[in-house]
Parts: sequence; C-alpha cells; structure tokens
Amino acid sequence: MEQYDDVDAYLADVDRWRDETAALRPILTGGGLDEAIKWGKPCYSYDGANVAIVQAFKDVLAVLFTKGALLDDPRGLLREQGPNTRSAKRLEFTSVAEIDAAADDVRALIASAIDVEERGLEVGPAPEPELSPEFQERLAANPDLSDAFDALTPGRRREYHLHVSSAKQSSTRAARVDKIAPRILAGKGLRDR
Repeated sequence: MEQYDDVDAYLADVDRWRDETAALRPILTGGGLDEAIKWGKPCYSYDGANVAIVQAFKDVLAVLFTKGALLDDPRGLLREQGPNTRSAKRLEFTSVAEIDAAADDVRALIASAIDVEERGLEVGPAPEPELSPEFQERLAANPDLSDAFDALTPGRRREYHLHVSSAKQSSTRAARVDKIAPRILAGKGLRDR
C-alpha cells in the first residue's frame, strides 16, 4: 500500500478518480470534518472519530460513512457495503457532475454523521449467528473446542461462522470445521498468522 503524507500527495500520485476525489474534498472538509490519510486513502474525521473514507473502486468512487446505518438518509442514497456489513454504508459516484449534483445531500449526510458522533451513538452489537449444524455438533462433542470458540472475540467467532456456513454442502461445512478447529483451539482468528 502506498504511503502518503496528505491528500495532496495522494491526488498527485493517483490517476483513477482524481478529479472526483478533488471535487469531494471541499464538501467533506467544508462540512466540518478533518482530513488525513489513513489506510492509504483520504479519511475524514470529527473530533478524532472516523466519519468517512473515500475509496476508489474500479467502477465507482465511494464515500463510505463508518456509521452509515445510523445516519438520517431520507432519500435513501446510502448503499449497503455488503451482506455481512452492519454499520458502514456508502455513496457511489462515477463523475464530477454526479458529485456536484449531490453536494447538498452529501452535506446533509455529513451533518447527520457529526450529530451521531456528538450524541455518542453506536451501532449495537451483532446478534450471535446461528451456527451451522455441523459446527454446533462439533462444539457440543468437544468441550475444549467449545470453550476456545467462546473465548474468541465476537468478530472472530462471526468470521468462522461465515466461513463455515457459506459452504453449500454439509460435507464441505464439516470439512471446514475440521480444518479450522486447530486455529480455534490456538485462540486464533481465521486470518491470523
């Protein structure tokens, strides 16, 4: 990942979505957000809390609001990040003209995001997922594995659940449980080294 000192350096180096990113900057900073580079991308915060990040994708430039699920979005402009994302939502743009046309809506979403931060609102914890029968049976048959699974962070438990439950066949789900059991017993997440 490229490292940039600031958004000016970022814009000087990127080709894709440069003009669109430049068009978003005054809207985001003019709305009361501070600008910095985090995770190699322009990130906007309020009082130290991350509020929005500009993400360049192949087909769109997105403004991801980290607590988008809590924002007042009467026109329904925010889109889901993906089926397993609960909090973040994003706006998508393909041109400077689209950004210019949506500037007032973006300002309203920024104001809503600042209000969410000032009120200290948080997205509640995700409900514990219903584990696949194969996973449940294995945990029930192995108390050490069950205890190790329960000791994992909620995010790690969720990641294992999604990995196992995404398999269509029971035999594949069972094989995945067999494969991840040593990682769980070691207290590691699915992607930990």
